[in-house]
Amino acid sequence: MRVAILAHGKFPGRAKTAVGLLRYGDHEVVAVLDRERAGDRVRDHLDGVQDAPVVAGMADAPDCDALVVGIAPIGGGFEESWRPDVRTALQRGCDVIAGLHYFLAEDEEFARLAEEYGCELRDVRRPPDDLTVAEGTAGAVDARVVCTVGTDCSVGKMTASFELRDAARERGLDAAVVPTGQTGIMLAGWGIAVDRVVSDFAAGAVERMVREEGDRDLLVVEGQGALAHPAYSAVTLAILHGAQPDALALCHEAGREAVHGYESFSVPPVEAYARLYEDVAAPVSECAVEAGILNTSGLAGEDAAREAVDAYAESLGVSATDPVRFDADVVLDGLLDSE
Repeated sequence: MRVAILAHGKFPGRAKTAVGLLRYGDHEVVAVLDRERAGDRVRDHLDGVQDAPVVAGMADAPDCDALVVGIAPIGGGFEESWRPDVRTALQRGCDVIAGLHYFLAEDEEFARLAEEYGCELRDVRRPPDDLTVAEGTAGAVDARVVCTVGTDCSVGKMTASFELRDAARERGLDAAVVPTGQTGIMLAGWGIAVDRVVSDFAAGAVERMVREEGDRDLLVVEGQGALAHPAYSAVTLAILHGAQPDALALCHEAGREAVHGYESFSVPPVEAYARLYEDVAAPVSECAVEAGILNTSGLAGEDAAREAVDAYAESLGVSATDPVRFDADVVLDGLLDSE
Protein backbone atom coordinates (compact mmCIF):
# COMPACT_ATOMS: atom_id res chain seq x y z
CA MET A 1 0.00 0.00 0.00
CA ARG A 2 1.18 3.52 -0.85
CA VAL A 3 0.62 6.05 1.93
CA ALA A 4 1.09 9.72 2.72
CA ILE A 5 1.79 10.68 6.33
CA LEU A 6 0.42 13.83 7.98
CA ALA A 7 2.94 15.39 10.39
CA HIS A 8 2.37 19.16 10.24
CA GLY A 9 4.77 21.14 12.39
CA LYS A 10 6.07 18.07 14.24
CA PHE A 11 8.37 16.23 11.83
CA PRO A 12 10.51 14.52 12.80
CA GLY A 13 11.08 15.18 16.50
CA ARG A 14 7.47 15.12 17.72
CA ALA A 15 5.98 12.82 15.08
CA LYS A 16 6.79 9.40 16.50
CA THR A 17 4.03 7.65 14.55
CA ALA A 18 5.38 9.08 11.30
CA VAL A 19 8.94 8.11 12.18
CA GLY A 20 7.86 4.64 13.28
CA LEU A 21 6.10 4.02 9.97
CA LEU A 22 9.09 5.28 8.01
CA ARG A 23 11.50 3.09 9.98
CA TYR A 24 9.55 -0.13 10.48
CA GLY A 25 6.49 -0.04 8.24
CA ASP A 26 5.86 -2.30 5.27
CA HIS A 27 4.02 0.39 3.29
CA GLU A 28 5.59 2.62 0.64
CA VAL A 29 5.57 6.20 1.92
CA VAL A 30 5.06 8.59 -1.00
CA ALA A 31 5.11 11.86 0.99
CA VAL A 32 5.21 13.41 4.44
CA LEU A 33 2.89 16.38 4.97
CA ASP A 34 4.52 19.19 6.96
CA ARG A 35 3.90 22.82 5.97
CA GLU A 36 6.98 24.01 7.84
CA ARG A 37 9.38 21.68 6.02
CA ALA A 38 7.79 21.59 2.55
CA GLY A 39 10.45 21.19 -0.12
CA ASP A 40 12.70 19.04 2.08
CA ARG A 41 13.08 15.30 1.90
CA VAL A 42 12.85 12.79 4.72
CA ARG A 43 16.56 11.99 4.31
CA ASP A 44 17.37 15.62 5.21
CA HIS A 45 16.17 14.85 8.74
CA LEU A 46 16.41 11.07 9.31
CA ASP A 47 18.91 8.36 8.46
CA GLY A 48 18.18 4.71 7.92
CA VAL A 49 14.51 5.08 6.96
CA GLN A 50 12.45 5.30 3.77
CA ASP A 51 13.01 8.50 1.84
CA ALA A 52 10.13 10.61 0.51
CA PRO A 53 9.39 14.25 -0.32
CA VAL A 54 8.01 16.57 2.34
CA VAL A 55 5.05 18.50 0.93
CA ALA A 56 2.79 21.27 2.19
CA GLY A 57 -0.48 19.34 1.97
CA MET A 58 -2.38 16.39 0.62
CA ALA A 59 -3.08 18.27 -2.60
CA ASP A 60 0.67 18.12 -3.32
CA ALA A 61 1.11 14.43 -2.52
CA PRO A 62 1.60 11.80 -5.26
CA ASP A 63 -1.08 9.20 -5.90
CA CYS A 64 -1.53 6.88 -2.94
CA ASP A 65 -3.97 4.54 -1.25
CA ALA A 66 -4.20 6.12 2.20
CA LEU A 67 -3.43 9.11 4.37
CA VAL A 68 -2.07 8.25 7.82
CA VAL A 69 -2.25 10.78 10.66
CA GLY A 70 1.33 10.50 11.88
CA ILE A 71 1.09 12.65 15.00
CA ALA A 72 -1.05 12.62 18.13
CA PRO A 73 -1.22 15.74 20.29
CA ILE A 74 -1.47 15.47 24.08
CA GLY A 75 -4.95 14.12 24.70
CA GLY A 76 -5.24 12.68 21.18
CA GLY A 77 -7.45 15.42 19.79
CA PHE A 78 -8.02 16.38 16.17
CA GLU A 79 -6.60 19.70 15.01
CA GLU A 80 -8.93 21.57 12.67
CA SER A 81 -5.97 22.68 10.57
CA TRP A 82 -5.74 19.05 9.40
CA ARG A 83 -9.29 19.02 8.05
CA PRO A 84 -8.44 20.19 4.50
CA ASP A 85 -5.88 17.38 4.13
CA VAL A 86 -8.28 14.70 5.36
CA ARG A 87 -11.02 16.13 3.15
CA THR A 88 -8.71 16.12 0.12
CA ALA A 89 -7.57 12.57 0.82
CA LEU A 90 -11.15 11.29 0.91
CA GLN A 91 -12.06 13.20 -2.24
CA ARG A 92 -9.10 11.53 -3.95
CA GLY A 93 -10.44 8.12 -2.92
CA CYS A 94 -7.87 7.50 -0.20
CA ASP A 95 -8.59 5.70 3.06
CA VAL A 96 -7.65 7.65 6.20
CA ILE A 97 -5.96 5.93 9.14
CA ALA A 98 -5.65 7.65 12.51
CA GLY A 99 -4.67 6.80 16.07
CA LEU A 100 -6.45 9.66 17.80
CA HIS A 101 -8.92 9.65 20.67
CA TYR A 102 -11.06 11.69 18.27
CA PHE A 103 -12.63 9.10 16.00
CA LEU A 104 -12.72 10.22 12.38
CA ALA A 105 -15.54 7.79 11.64
CA GLU A 106 -17.77 9.78 14.00
CA ASP A 107 -17.03 13.09 12.26
CA GLU A 108 -20.12 13.91 10.16
CA GLU A 109 -18.23 15.49 7.28
CA PHE A 110 -15.62 12.74 7.05
CA ALA A 111 -18.20 9.96 7.35
CA ARG A 112 -20.23 11.53 4.55
CA LEU A 113 -17.19 11.95 2.28
CA ALA A 114 -15.97 8.41 2.99
CA GLU A 115 -19.33 7.02 1.95
CA GLU A 116 -19.51 9.26 -1.12
CA TYR A 117 -16.05 8.35 -2.39
CA GLY A 118 -15.97 4.72 -1.24
CA CYS A 119 -13.22 5.15 1.36
CA GLU A 120 -12.57 3.66 4.77
CA LEU A 121 -11.96 5.63 7.98
CA ARG A 122 -9.82 3.47 10.28
CA ASP A 123 -9.61 4.58 13.90
CA VAL A 124 -6.99 2.22 15.29
CA ARG A 125 -7.48 3.46 18.85
CA ARG A 126 -11.03 2.11 18.98
CA PRO A 127 -10.96 -0.87 21.40
CA PRO A 128 -12.90 -4.13 21.04
CA ASP A 129 -16.35 -4.27 22.64
CA ASP A 130 -15.85 -7.57 24.47
CA LEU A 131 -13.00 -6.79 26.88
CA THR A 132 -13.06 -8.11 30.45
CA VAL A 133 -11.12 -7.67 33.67
CA ALA A 134 -7.79 -9.47 34.00
CA GLU A 135 -7.64 -12.93 35.57
CA GLY A 136 -3.93 -12.84 36.39
CA THR A 137 -3.08 -15.58 33.90
CA ALA A 138 -0.62 -13.96 31.47
CA GLY A 139 2.27 -15.40 33.48
CA ALA A 140 1.25 -18.92 32.48
CA VAL A 141 2.14 -18.55 28.78
CA ASP A 142 5.12 -20.42 27.33
CA ALA A 143 6.69 -17.33 25.78
CA ARG A 144 9.38 -15.30 27.43
CA VAL A 145 7.59 -11.99 28.09
CA VAL A 146 9.59 -8.76 28.11
CA CYS A 147 7.98 -5.38 28.73
CA THR A 148 9.54 -2.13 27.57
CA VAL A 149 9.00 0.53 30.24
CA GLY A 150 10.09 4.14 30.35
CA THR A 151 11.10 7.11 32.42
CA ASP A 152 8.73 9.34 30.42
CA CYS A 153 6.53 9.37 27.32
CA SER A 154 8.25 9.43 23.92
CA VAL A 155 11.60 8.06 25.05
CA GLY A 156 11.68 5.08 22.69
CA LYS A 157 9.55 2.24 24.08
CA MET A 158 7.88 1.46 20.76
CA THR A 159 11.20 1.67 18.91
CA ALA A 160 12.86 -0.57 21.49
CA SER A 161 10.06 -3.12 21.19
CA PHE A 162 10.46 -3.54 17.42
CA GLU A 163 14.26 -3.46 17.58
CA LEU A 164 14.26 -6.22 20.21
CA ARG A 165 11.81 -8.24 18.14
CA ASP A 166 13.98 -7.92 15.04
CA ALA A 167 17.17 -8.82 16.96
CA ALA A 168 15.46 -11.94 18.32
CA ARG A 169 14.24 -12.94 14.87
CA GLU A 170 17.77 -12.61 13.54
CA ARG A 171 18.70 -15.32 16.06
CA GLY A 172 15.99 -17.56 14.66
CA LEU A 173 13.55 -17.02 17.51
CA ASP A 174 9.80 -16.76 16.98
CA ALA A 175 9.34 -13.24 18.34
CA ALA A 176 6.51 -10.71 18.19
CA VAL A 177 5.56 -7.32 19.56
CA VAL A 178 2.37 -6.98 21.58
CA PRO A 179 1.17 -3.56 20.35
CA THR A 180 -0.49 -1.36 22.99
CA GLY A 181 -0.45 1.99 21.18
CA GLN A 182 -1.53 3.44 17.88
CA THR A 183 1.85 3.28 16.12
CA GLY A 184 2.52 -0.29 17.13
CA ILE A 185 -0.95 -1.29 15.96
CA MET A 186 -0.38 0.33 12.56
CA LEU A 187 2.95 -1.48 12.20
CA ALA A 188 1.87 -4.91 13.42
CA GLY A 189 -1.61 -4.86 11.92
CA TRP A 190 -3.27 -5.84 15.20
CA GLY A 191 -3.37 -4.87 18.87
CA ILE A 192 -5.33 -2.83 21.39
CA ALA A 193 -4.67 0.82 22.28
CA VAL A 194 -4.69 0.41 26.05
CA ASP A 195 -5.02 4.12 26.78
CA ARG A 196 -8.48 4.05 25.18
CA VAL A 197 -9.75 1.09 27.24
CA VAL A 198 -12.03 1.48 30.28
CA SER A 199 -9.68 1.34 33.28
CA ASP A 200 -11.21 -1.82 34.79
CA PHE A 201 -10.51 -3.68 31.52
CA ALA A 202 -7.05 -2.26 30.67
CA ALA A 203 -4.98 -4.99 32.33
CA GLY A 204 -7.36 -7.56 30.90
CA ALA A 205 -6.79 -6.20 27.39
CA VAL A 206 -3.03 -6.70 27.76
CA GLU A 207 -3.49 -10.14 29.31
CA ARG A 208 -5.71 -11.15 26.38
CA MET A 209 -3.08 -10.14 23.81
CA VAL A 210 -0.28 -11.92 25.67
CA ARG A 211 -2.33 -15.10 25.93
CA GLU A 212 -3.30 -14.96 22.26
CA GLU A 213 0.37 -14.86 21.20
CA GLY A 214 1.75 -16.86 24.12
CA ASP A 215 3.05 -19.85 22.14
CA ARG A 216 5.96 -17.87 20.68
CA ASP A 217 9.56 -17.86 21.97
CA LEU A 218 9.53 -14.17 22.84
CA LEU A 219 6.84 -11.54 23.29
CA VAL A 220 7.89 -7.91 23.65
CA VAL A 221 5.03 -5.97 25.21
CA GLU A 222 5.12 -2.35 24.04
CA GLY A 223 5.06 -0.01 27.03
CA GLN A 224 3.16 3.26 27.30
CA GLY A 225 3.66 6.34 29.46
CA ALA A 226 5.73 6.07 32.62
CA LEU A 227 5.03 4.83 36.12
CA ALA A 228 5.72 8.20 37.77
CA HIS A 229 4.15 10.32 35.02
CA PRO A 230 1.68 12.87 36.45
CA ALA A 231 -0.89 12.15 33.71
CA TYR A 232 -0.26 8.74 32.12
CA SER A 233 0.81 6.43 34.95
CA ALA A 234 -2.48 4.51 34.90
CA VAL A 235 -1.93 2.96 31.47
CA THR A 236 1.65 2.07 32.44
CA LEU A 237 0.50 0.19 35.51
CA ALA A 238 -2.23 -1.65 33.59
CA ILE A 239 0.30 -2.90 31.03
CA LEU A 240 2.82 -3.88 33.72
CA HIS A 241 0.33 -5.94 35.71
CA GLY A 242 -1.66 -7.27 32.76
CA ALA A 243 1.44 -8.58 30.97
CA GLN A 244 3.04 -10.22 34.05
CA PRO A 245 6.46 -9.90 32.36
CA ASP A 246 9.53 -12.03 33.00
CA ALA A 247 11.89 -9.09 32.43
CA LEU A 248 11.85 -5.34 31.87
CA ALA A 249 13.81 -3.09 29.51
CA LEU A 250 14.00 0.47 30.86
CA CYS A 251 13.91 3.16 28.16
CA HIS A 252 15.22 6.69 28.73
CA GLU A 253 16.25 9.68 26.62
CA ALA A 254 19.77 10.93 27.20
CA GLY A 255 19.71 14.29 28.94
CA ARG A 256 16.01 14.32 29.78
CA GLU A 257 15.68 15.63 33.33
CA ALA A 258 12.05 16.81 33.41
CA VAL A 259 8.81 15.20 32.26
CA HIS A 260 8.04 16.43 28.74
CA GLY A 261 5.09 18.80 28.81
CA TYR A 262 5.10 18.78 32.63
CA GLU A 263 8.45 20.43 33.23
CA SER A 264 7.73 21.19 36.90
CA PHE A 265 8.08 17.43 37.51
CA SER A 266 11.60 16.02 37.51
CA VAL A 267 12.41 12.59 36.10
CA PRO A 268 13.71 10.48 39.00
CA PRO A 269 17.23 9.04 38.74
CA VAL A 270 17.21 6.01 36.45
CA GLU A 271 18.42 3.60 39.12
CA ALA A 272 15.55 4.70 41.39
CA TYR A 273 13.11 4.38 38.51
CA ALA A 274 14.27 0.82 37.86
CA ARG A 275 13.63 -0.13 41.49
CA LEU A 276 10.21 1.51 41.35
CA TYR A 277 9.17 -0.62 38.38
CA GLU A 278 10.47 -3.77 40.05
CA ASP A 279 8.74 -3.04 43.35
CA VAL A 280 5.38 -2.24 41.74
CA ALA A 281 5.53 -5.32 39.50
CA ALA A 282 6.61 -7.71 42.26
CA PRO A 283 3.22 -8.53 43.86
CA VAL A 284 1.90 -9.68 40.47
CA SER A 285 5.05 -10.84 38.68
CA GLU A 286 8.59 -11.05 40.02
CA CYS A 287 10.76 -9.40 37.38
CA ALA A 288 13.70 -7.07 37.14
CA VAL A 289 15.11 -4.45 34.80
CA GLU A 290 17.50 -6.60 32.76
CA ALA A 291 18.37 -4.13 29.99
CA GLY A 292 18.74 -0.41 29.44
CA ILE A 293 17.59 1.27 26.23
CA LEU A 294 18.91 4.80 25.79
CA ASN A 295 17.64 7.19 23.12
CA THR A 296 20.72 9.19 22.09
CA SER A 297 19.13 10.96 19.10
CA GLY A 298 19.74 14.33 20.74
CA LEU A 299 23.47 13.76 21.04
CA ALA A 300 25.89 14.74 18.31
CA GLY A 301 28.40 12.10 17.33
CA GLU A 302 28.91 8.42 18.06
CA ASP A 303 31.51 9.03 20.76
CA ALA A 304 29.13 11.10 22.89
CA ALA A 305 26.38 8.54 22.37
CA ARG A 306 28.64 5.64 23.33
CA GLU A 307 29.75 7.46 26.47
CA ALA A 308 26.14 8.14 27.44
CA VAL A 309 25.16 4.50 26.87
CA ASP A 310 28.08 3.29 29.00
CA ALA A 311 27.09 5.66 31.83
CA TYR A 312 23.48 4.48 31.59
CA ALA A 313 24.55 0.84 31.80
CA GLU A 314 26.68 1.59 34.85
CA SER A 315 23.80 3.39 36.58
CA LEU A 316 21.43 0.47 36.01
CA GLY A 317 23.98 -2.30 36.53
CA VAL A 318 22.87 -4.08 33.34
CA SER A 319 23.83 -4.02 29.67
CA ALA A 320 22.52 -1.04 27.68
CA THR A 321 22.40 0.22 24.12
CA ASP A 322 20.81 2.65 21.72
CA PRO A 323 19.28 0.10 19.33
CA VAL A 324 18.90 2.61 16.49
CA ARG A 325 22.38 4.05 16.61
CA PHE A 326 24.09 0.82 17.66
CA ASP A 327 22.67 -2.70 18.10
CA ALA A 328 19.79 -4.24 20.06
CA ASP A 329 21.42 -7.67 20.13
CA VAL A 330 23.84 -6.62 22.88
CA VAL A 331 21.04 -6.44 25.46
CA LEU A 332 19.06 -9.44 24.29
CA ASP A 333 21.05 -12.05 26.24
CA GLY A 334 20.17 -10.42 29.54
CA LEU A 335 16.48 -10.28 28.66
CA LEU A 336 16.39 -13.91 27.53
CA ASP A 337 18.61 -15.45 30.20
CA SER A 338 17.62 -13.63 33.39
CA GLU A 339 15.52 -16.48 34.78
